[in-house]
Amino acid sequence: MPEIPNSHSINIERVVISSIIFDPSKFDEIADLLEPKDFSHIPHRSIFEVCLELFRQDLPLDEEFIRSKIPENRKISDEEFLFIISTNPIANIEAYIRELKNISIKRELHTLANVLREKSLDTGENSEEILDDIERLIYNISIKSIQSDFKASKEVVYSTVEFIKEMKARGNSVLTGLNTGFKELNKITTGFNKGELIIIGARPSMGKTTLFLNMAQAILNQNKGVAVFSLEMPAEHLMLRMLSSMSSIPLQELKVGNLDDMQWQELSRCSEVMSSKNLFIDDGSILSINQLRSKLRKLKSKNPDIEVAIVDYLQLMGNGSSRRGDMARQEEISEISRGLKTLARELAIPIVALSQLNRSLESREDKRPILSDLRESGAIEQDADIILFLYRDEVYKKRSEKEKLAKLKKEGNDKALKAYEDELKKARDEYRGGGIEPAEIIVAKNRNGETNTIKIQFNKAFTRFEDIAHESEIAYTPTKIDNDSSVYAVNI
Repeated sequence: MPEIPNSHSINIERVVISSIIFDPSKFDEIADLLEPKDFSHIPHRSIFEVCLELFRQDLPLDEEFIRSKIPENRKISDEEFLFIISTNPIANIEAYIRELKNISIKRELHTLANVLREKSLDTGENSEEILDDIERLIYNISIKSIQSDFKASKEVVYSTVEFIKEMKARGNSVLTGLNTGFKELNKITTGFNKGELIIIGARPSMGKTTLFLNMAQAILNQNKGVAVFSLEMPAEHLMLRMLSSMSSIPLQELKVGNLDDMQWQELSRCSEVMSSKNLFIDDGSILSINQLRSKLRKLKSKNPDIEVAIVDYLQLMGNGSSRRGDMARQEEISEISRGLKTLARELAIPIVALSQLNRSLESREDKRPILSDLRESGAIEQDADIILFLYRDEVYKKRSEKEKLAKLKKEGNDKALKAYEDELKKARDEYRGGGIEPAEIIVAKNRNGETNTIKIQFNKAFTRFEDIAHESEIAYTPTKIDNDSSVYAVNI
């Protein structure tokens, strides 16, 4: 049975509607804070809906136009309009808007309490699922931005055109989402966009963690908030890598504190910069999809500027199930993958999840990953908007070199061993003094664009992936391009 509005809420709504009719210039501000369902009195709700439509069409918000646009089956009586017109508009309309919103939220909480009671009495419902549903509903109420209704074509066209206008106003023909820190990747993906699930896959030792930290740093430098769920590595280890990348102090030197005075000054500066960034790290080693949802919703609610979440890595997560076996694990990964995609859309942020790849690719001659190399790949491949693979041929070359060195040592062929060691040293020195290695980001899936392979480079000393230096460049020198942003570029 629908709730009957009380006289207090009706009077508040009437003041707001009256203010719109008497001073239409206020509607833009009011529409940003209220939506039709905030009005409990049906005639008031209908008028507000019509005002939204008139505003979109750039038509006058007066009594005559409002009356003409109200559907036949929802006609409002002359008496109802008289009540509204005779209500004096209020100068301090903000107080009435806040009160109307307060009443609306309480009304939704009352409905939610009834839902909670029904769910708690249902013996077939799992308690974790109930908690997740309730948290989601509470989050939706708190931000009042999730609409479950159908969107009419007119509304979709309007919002799409507004998006195009916004992109034009930006004056940027490449990015629509977050800057990844890699120029060619930005061109192909248009950045990481709201609601997207991005998967970064690689075999161990390729540098997945380093790559996501470099991307996180680029996003932080845009004064955006970043949330990281690190299931494999403590927060302090992640920060060590970020500080090494920012300061251009070798990671090994940072780990042992072997720094000269200039390096200490640079470390101090970078530490101060990082302390001011909106970076939040959860480094618990156990995390289910339900726990991640709960934590991220709470964090986003308290810190609205969180604009991306990163999970390292997907296969370490659980779904709270006690099932065992390969098929059960595939179902778990499917639930986790779908849960991350749904959460990205709910919170309107991109979610980046790192993923391990199957060992089977090691037996191929070309070890560059393909989509089928994703562990439990079916659901991940389906849910992801973008799938990136990180590949470094040097990792396999070094593995092969170590095996050959071990073989020569075992054979006791000192002459051949010395010649091979000299050959390896010469090869390393010829490529950026041995400190820079080629790397690739393979865009294997891109729901809204092309797929391609992007050539980048890996700066080993500073644990940093970078856009590749110009071919004619002889020496690599990291150079600050902005003292405040701590971003580094390659001298070309």
